[in-house]
Amino acid sequence: MPGVAPRVRFAPSPTGYLHVGGARTALFNWLYARRHGGTFILRIEDTDVERSSADMVTGILDGLRWLGLDWDEGPGVGGPRGPYFQSERLDRYRDAAARLVTDGHAYYCYCAPERLRDEREKAEARGEAWQYDRACLALPPERIAELEAAGAPRAIRFKVPAAETAFEDAVHGRIAFDTRSIEDFVLLRSDEHPTYHLSVVVDDIEMGITHVVRGDDHISNTPKHVLLFEALGAPAPSFAHVPLILGGDKKRLSKRHGATSVTEYRRQGYLPEAMVNFLALLGWSPGGDRELMSIPELVASFSLDGISGGNAVFNTEKLDWMNGQYIARLPVAELAAAVAPFFAEAGVKAPVSDPSFLRLLDLLRPRAKRLTDVVELARPFLAETVEYEPAAVEKHLTAPGLALHVTALAAALRATDPFDEAHVEAAVRGTATERGIKAGALIHATRVAVTGRTASPGIFEVLVLLGRETSVARLERLVGFLAALRSAPPSQ
Repeated sequence: MPGVAPRVRFAPSPTGYLHVGGARTALFNWLYARRHGGTFILRIEDTDVERSSADMVTGILDGLRWLGLDWDEGPGVGGPRGPYFQSERLDRYRDAAARLVTDGHAYYCYCAPERLRDEREKAEARGEAWQYDRACLALPPERIAELEAAGAPRAIRFKVPAAETAFEDAVHGRIAFDTRSIEDFVLLRSDEHPTYHLSVVVDDIEMGITHVVRGDDHISNTPKHVLLFEALGAPAPSFAHVPLILGGDKKRLSKRHGATSVTEYRRQGYLPEAMVNFLALLGWSPGGDRELMSIPELVASFSLDGISGGNAVFNTEKLDWMNGQYIARLPVAELAAAVAPFFAEAGVKAPVSDPSFLRLLDLLRPRAKRLTDVVELARPFLAETVEYEPAAVEKHLTAPGLALHVTALAAALRATDPFDEAHVEAAVRGTATERGIKAGALIHATRVAVTGRTASPGIFEVLVLLGRETSVARLERLVGFLAALRSAPPSQ
């Protein structure tokens, strides 16, 4: 619709938390609205009373807020086309269904669910696809009158016209359907609750939606919706069906592939900016080989033309790499604020505003892919004593005479002045030379002494960050550990 500011919507059902597929759909809609100065609407499709819950609504809203996807109309914001919960719009759906009956586009269906189930099972037993046989469309007026007088339960079905229906898809091009393959689908159930097909079309009309951007799994629904738009006398919006997200096994992403909820990725230590960047590139390309893009850059580059028709694979390794890049680029004070809740949850005291803690974060972050990694990497630096990993003991603490070498290094570091990286490195390497051992052997033992681990940031930076007193104390503790290890009886 050239010249018209787009109105797009994200319409989740609160039957589960915000999953990555839904978040990616929301993001594409949000980017499109922001790119073209349009309106992003959040609509909650909560007509499934049994499965919907207020907690799930809260989870969806929290997930969107964490990603930074603000909405212009919707829950908590309001707007001129509300209400934005479908459960508060039921009368509108009933009125629309009644109007379709009056206009001859729909009819009452009195068929018992048991009959429909039996007919479907018989067809399946014959290996045939079953469609509703339009039994109620052929009911004579007197029979309808009898059923109405008796208060018989009734649904409302759409009368599908016998013709081809087609629509232009911004991703897939022209898509056509033979309506003979579409049964007269239910619009309003016998309990007067709408089906998805009716409610979504009525809402899109009343909310002035110009573009519908949603998953490929809705392509089969779209011809029904196009027919409904026509029957209700409204122009259909433009459609863009985006590829599904698959796991590494090329099957649809599900819990068996790991976390699927956006809030779970938040708990696992991903930054929202990294998650948005990663999701944007699942099925969309800005052109070229750009990968790390800020949100303003994504907005400036986004177009429906860039969406691929092929399914996208959710690669956790790629997400980890991207998140690590964002962690590395985050101003250290912002990183401290971001990791503070993770330290608190782990029960690790972290002086987040202390300059020494900021220096520690700066030292550790090149090795962190997630914020939770920062907590684990920082543990040895914040603990009073460190635990030696068994693998580190086995690998680096079994050389003969090691206790004497470590004792000599402790003495050298005690005398090192100033205690900076250059002088500390000279002390370590000089001690190794004096003792007639390779510098690497002493460095590895020192790393185990001060961190308990086989891997750490640069050991000279680590020693300086810990300071002379702590470094020497941990080396002396290792000497005691080695003496105890040497005197322990051999294991059977």
